[in-house]
Amino acid sequence: MTRVPAPRASKPSGLSGAMLAAATILDKIPQSLISLAARIFPAAVFWMSGETKVEGFHVTDNAIALFQDEYKLPWIDPALAANIAAFSEHFFPLLLVMGLASRLSALALFGMTAVIEIFVYPDAWPTHGVWATCFLVVIARGPGIFSLDHLIARRFAARGEKRLGR
Repeated sequence: MTRVPAPRASKPSGLSGAMLAAATILDKIPQSLISLAARIFPAAVFWMSGETKVEGFHVTDNAIALFQDEYKLPWIDPALAANIAAFSEHFFPLLLVMGLASRLSALALFGMTAVIEIFVYPDAWPTHGVWATCFLVVIARGPGIFSLDHLIARRFAARGEKRLGR
């Protein structure tokens, strides 16, 4: 029996070749870089929002008035809501930028985003969708190597290996 060589796949050309080349290049973007961007950019938005609610270490009367008259969140006192929002919009973005408790911080800000979308600005779903997507990247894929979480995990892993005698 005579062997017939298998046909060689031809390299795509034209538009499909260009798309394949672009996809190959884009596949090389490190997940850690994507996670870093997904942490920093929405964190900046929340930090700046938090800054509008405070003077020094105190929530402004204007912020409380916004929660009472414009936002009208159900089931929560406007003053309490303003204080929780001001704290959360500073604390969780700070943790997210440092990459400390990143998944928890992203989850908290994802929750805030959902509350804002549902109760405050339901027509702003395109913006909120972008924020939510960034937070979901961090929740699902982690903060990446450019984070304190990564350094802490490496340190604990090294200690665990020594204790186990590996």
